[in-house]
Amino acid sequence: MMLCMPPIRPLTRPSFLYVGDSMTIGSAGEHTWRHRMWRHLDTTLGPGAYSVVGPRTALYDPGADAPVSCAYADPAFPAEARAHLAGWGEGWLHMAPLIEDTVAATGADVLLVSLGLIDLGFYTNSDQTVVNVRAFVAGARAANPRIRAVLLPVIPNARATKDPSFAAECARFNLLLAQAVAGLSTSASPWVLAPPPPSYDLRTDTYDGTHPNTSGEHKLAAAFATALYEEWGIGGPYRCDRSRGPGPEADVLAGAGA
Repeated sequence: MMLCMPPIRPLTRPSFLYVGDSMTIGSAGEHTWRHRMWRHLDTTLGPGAYSVVGPRTALYDPGADAPVSCAYADPAFPAEARAHLAGWGEGWLHMAPLIEDTVAATGADVLLVSLGLIDLGFYTNSDQTVVNVRAFVAGARAANPRIRAVLLPVIPNARATKDPSFAAECARFNLLLAQAVAGLSTSASPWVLAPPPPSYDLRTDTYDGTHPNTSGEHKLAAAFATALYEEWGIGGPYRCDRSRGPGPEADVLAGAGA
């Protein structure tokens, strides 16, 4: 006998919280994929039809070695859309203890999460990292039992191309992450794993083998946007915004919803 799962509750005005490491916080002078998501959400949902929440707004400043920069590449990026919970050198290990209080304080109901590379590179192996993933999920749900999330796996990175054992650990973590997300997701609190961005190329989508450039930012934003739309009907297909005329923002990028 087939059991019917209860329908997933629609969201009338989603509140997004971006959680991540250096690829999410970005550094001084960058747009960040968060900026690309703001443009996408404004286009598909409309201003005022959603919110972006979080306790932090700054970029990482390499000169100060601290998250103290407000120098976004686009000065029109509104302050209320800059919010996040991301940190240079932070991973699941660091975010798991913070997520319950952050969700409770901000009212977030949709998490967009890109974590794991820092954990595997400096702190924990794949098994230990998944333990922190589970703690993160439990903390988020303690604050909001109906919270939903889109997670990215660990994406291609320069170290994995040079270190076979690290590449294997990344692959193993991604497998464990997929299994954990599948087991933890519920109709009340759905969690999904987005596919890694298609055609993500370290030579053309990053500026240093790890951190996204303009093309990479669009591809990361597209991965989240596609999952939101395909899983829950939030937003729409990702398109690079041509409304500002020539320039990086108007480029059509392969694999980024172009």
